[in-house]
Amino acid sequence: MLDLLLVHPVSANDWISFDIPSLIQNFWSATFDGLTFGAIYGLIAVGYTLVYGVLNLINFAHSEVFIVGAYAVVLVLSALGFGPSVPNLPLSSIILDLVLALILAMLASAATAFVLERVAYRPLRKRNAPRLVFLITAIGASFAIQYTIFLVRGANAEPAVTMFQAQPVFDVFGTIINSQQIIIVIAAVILMILTDQFIRRTRAGRGIRAVAQDPDTATLMGVNKERIIIITFVVGGILAGAAALFYVMLVPSGVQYNGGFVLGVKAFAAAVLGGIGNVRGALLGGLLLGIIGNYGQILLGDSQWTDVVAFVILVLVLLVKPTGILGTSLGRSRA
Repeated sequence: MLDLLLVHPVSANDWISFDIPSLIQNFWSATFDGLTFGAIYGLIAVGYTLVYGVLNLINFAHSEVFIVGAYAVVLVLSALGFGPSVPNLPLSSIILDLVLALILAMLASAATAFVLERVAYRPLRKRNAPRLVFLITAIGASFAIQYTIFLVRGANAEPAVTMFQAQPVFDVFGTIINSQQIIIVIAAVILMILTDQFIRRTRAGRGIRAVAQDPDTATLMGVNKERIIIITFVVGGILAGAAALFYVMLVPSGVQYNGGFVLGVKAFAAAVLGGIGNVRGALLGGLLLGIIGNYGQILLGDSQWTDVVAFVILVLVLLVKPTGILGTSLGRSRA
């Protein structure tokens, strides 16, 4: 092998080539596809951001909170007659079925997040466990939920569930933007705005910011810390359930017991990129991560480079600004 390399030396271009013309040609399609997936990353990332902002805890089991919601979507829609092909139902029935699936996915993910906090994290808080113990518990809880799903549903991906046929809506420089992309991005933005306003305007939101800034003082001022922690986990779970519906909408056959791991890592990266502890930063980080990953995939000509490019950009951003792009903590946010 060494002799072959000496006779035929390998240049960097044999390993990595930059297809700039392809990136220019597919720029807009890559951008809108990236925004669509990025919106999903952003919704999941809020769960990481909220929990970290309140507890300074990286909840690595949040990816399983998401995947439980995805299973709920598949099971509900399958029971309602959805399958690999587009259902032969009136539009009004499809909309009602999707709303029902969305609500049940939110409830399933929120319930999972609630149980996770009560069973895995609350006993550790009562014992004033070190941060490292919380981190190890989070990883252990992630595997526990994964393999519970594995025992119940098996290792194979769930049957495909196609919700509706994506229809072209408008054209941007020759790139067709379809109804599926528009629904996901707009719905994600609306949910993020509602979450941001909930944290900034409501009494519970003020409690979340107070506990994030100074839990001891917040308790002295009458804030029920345990109640705030529950609300934090539940809100993150609700958004993860919404992300689950949008994910199944994009990837009808993508639900598997360990399918939340990669998405969870990307969502965590999105939270860090935008500024972990910042709700608006979670969405921004998700959108940027989705777009950058798509650009890298096209530029380097291989889908395996998608995550590599995205994480390299993440590292470069953090080298320049360690707090992330927006970088304001949850406790410092203002109405």
